[in-house]
Amino acid sequence: MEVFKAAYKKGSMARDSVAIRADQKSYSYDQLASSALRISSLLCSNDLKTTSEKTKNENSAVLAGGCGARIGIVAKPSFEFVAGVLGTWFSGCIAVPLALSYPESELLHVMHDSDISMVLSTEDYREVLQNVASKSGAKFSLIPPVPNVSSETTVFDQSQAEKMDGQRGEDPALIVYTSGTTGKPKGVVHTHKSIDAQVQMLTEAWEYTSADQFLHCLPLHHVHGLFNALLAPLYAGATVEFMPKFSVRGIWQRWRESYPVNGNRAGEAITAFTGVPTMYTRLIQGYEAMDTELQAASASAAKQLRLMMCGSSALPLPVMQQWETITGHRLLERYGMTEFVMAISNPLRGARKAGTVGNPLPGVQVKIAEDESGSDAAGVGEICVKSPSLFKEYWKLPKVTKDSFTADGFFKTGDTGKQDEDGYYIILGRKGIYF
Repeated sequence: MEVFKAAYKKGSMARDSVAIRADQKSYSYDQLASSALRISSLLCSNDLKTTSEKTKNENSAVLAGGCGARIGIVAKPSFEFVAGVLGTWFSGCIAVPLALSYPESELLHVMHDSDISMVLSTEDYREVLQNVASKSGAKFSLIPPVPNVSSETTVFDQSQAEKMDGQRGEDPALIVYTSGTTGKPKGVVHTHKSIDAQVQMLTEAWEYTSADQFLHCLPLHHVHGLFNALLAPLYAGATVEFMPKFSVRGIWQRWRESYPVNGNRAGEAITAFTGVPTMYTRLIQGYEAMDTELQAASASAAKQLRLMMCGSSALPLPVMQQWETITGHRLLERYGMTEFVMAISNPLRGARKAGTVGNPLPGVQVKIAEDESGSDAAGVGEICVKSPSLFKEYWKLPKVTKDSFTADGFFKTGDTGKQDEDGYYIILGRKGIYF
């Protein structure tokens, strides 16, 4: 709940401070908190009994009044999506972000597996989602309209404050489904405690502040886009600007608008960006297609961002080197998984070593487990992680959950790795390739 608390506090102290920019509109922290409270009221006013509750399934997390009910959230990266997540948490329910790209069969699998009680979405997807919700036995509701800050103030009374403080850290808050590369997607359950730990960890490590302006081009049903580029920035009081559809031309243009060649920095200048390797490859290709004058303006603008990061897959060395040549930025690489979000990172300040993912983040323990046959002379083994941001369980998969941990509480990632001479971690690949 720390993200909601931070958003409410920011809205109370600086009502006009911008939380989200999307579709050429700006939305304040005050509007975000107000909208989240509206959504919470909507959820609390509905009978959110699920199939699991009706049959008294032992896996059901539903409590009296709908607390713990799973709420599917389907919207493009937008103010409405963010308000949907925060409102779900404030109501005591569990947010389940669903991908717009899911085919109906996969969407139904996730909805049935998580036993979703209600789907929140926007007018753009009403027809499709009403149909899918009906097939899964869930209710459907449009996300309430954005409140007008000039005519409405955030009403947050003592009973609501007590409700927020009354939620336990171990209560489930979020289910993110894995990509399903090794079988059907699994629901990864995060608690309020693990979410809070992660956003605090990232804010400290990467020095997010209220002065930051993030350009967001990532999907929100994966942890990279959800935590690194959204929840942690909001916890820090920053502004997140959505570009729902990745655009090479649009990104370069947005950076040039932020830092024009006349030297007058724009008031809404982008300061931070995070992406996947293919994004940087395409941005390099776009840069190479520019004329000399536009290249100079683009490179000059990109150099002035505070932070550029890369993750979700291995960054090829030639891409890193070419990007650094163009922009002056050595991309900050880090290592994460749905189960613990981020655990290892190259330093914000200090040497960022190509081909490595850095050192454990604050509060994280990492060890390399030996092969069952004994120690590996090269120091290669399975990366195992213990972190305050570790997930609670795989939804409805108690045996899989148990088998994923060592006896001393480390999560077995399935990735092999080693440390270099400076202690930086190097990820080599999936375990089956090496052992």
